[in-house]
Amino acid sequence: MGLFKFIRGQFIEVIEWTDHTTDTLVYRFPVQGNEIKMGAQLTVRESQTAIFVNEGQIADVFSPGRYELTTENMPIMTKLRSWKYGFNSPFKAEVYFINTKQFTNQKWGTANPIMMRDQEFGMLRLRAFGIYSYRVTDPAKFLKELFGTSSTFQTQDIAGQLRGMIISGMTDLVAESKIPALDLAMHYDELGEQARHKMGPRFGEFGLEVASFVVENISLPKEVEEVLDRRTSMGIIGDMNKYAQYQAAEAIREAARNEGGGTAGAGVGLGAGVGLGQMMVGAFTQAPQQPQPQPTPAVVPATAPTAAALACPKCQAQVPPDFKFCGGCGTNMNPVKKCGQCGLESKSDINFCPQCGNKFE
Repeated sequence: MGLFKFIRGQFIEVIEWTDHTTDTLVYRFPVQGNEIKMGAQLTVRESQTAIFVNEGQIADVFSPGRYELTTENMPIMTKLRSWKYGFNSPFKAEVYFINTKQFTNQKWGTANPIMMRDQEFGMLRLRAFGIYSYRVTDPAKFLKELFGTSSTFQTQDIAGQLRGMIISGMTDLVAESKIPALDLAMHYDELGEQARHKMGPRFGEFGLEVASFVVENISLPKEVEEVLDRRTSMGIIGDMNKYAQYQAAEAIREAARNEGGGTAGAGVGLGAGVGLGQMMVGAFTQAPQQPQPQPTPAVVPATAPTAAALACPKCQAQVPPDFKFCGGCGTNMNPVKKCGQCGLESKSDINFCPQCGNKFE
């Protein structure tokens, strides 16, 4: 009886996998040293695919459902083993269950900064991180390309490979987008969708599909963030004169709250009060400097050129032409001379009459 049970136990009659984990991609059904009974029951649950491997070569693939193993539903295995139709003997094979559900909340992030040329800030070093999800869409390819001989294969076993492909693609995508650094936040959704399409062919080489891709944050260097903070503060402050008045009022309020005791405290308070008072006066009396209108230069009317001054015949002083007498010696500047012979009168300084030649008196 014991020998019969031992022999009976070597034949596997039920093949199934109940996944109690959240990160197992591949599970190898334990058939080592045992044989699968022809006619055994195979149960493949939703989000699973079962693959039979014969001597290292992928044979039959079973999608979700319940199967009774026969030569009819294992055509590749039957061909590889050269079984005849109606073969009913136990056989050996490796059975792998591939988890085809969506693996969510997979994290990605830049280990090193992404270099980017920005029109406003020049060369920048950006860091980015987020999450993504993927699933196995081609179990046979996935098993062939990634799975080894382990009994299980988990998400952490491929996380480094996938993260490297994502960082490479994201670096290329951000650089090609040429989106200004200050506008990156408003394009997270677009960048995530573009990244999902960009990663598609790379993941497809391993039989995987990127189900979703989320960019959570793209951060600027600390130095650039400090500049932006100062710029934002200046924008909030606005009018510097009003801000100075506000600061002065706050300082006086704080000084009034902190009343010092004793003579020393009174002296300190007095000095602080004088200083705050001066600051207050300066803040409240300083009006915004308005541009002063420049005075229009007076238009000087043009005047006729003035005649040259005359020399006094007596003292040789320069006398204006409209002066009748010299201001220095009183000499008449316009004497009238009369010829005693012909009676001709003349205001010039000639000595002889131009009409008769007689000498003026």
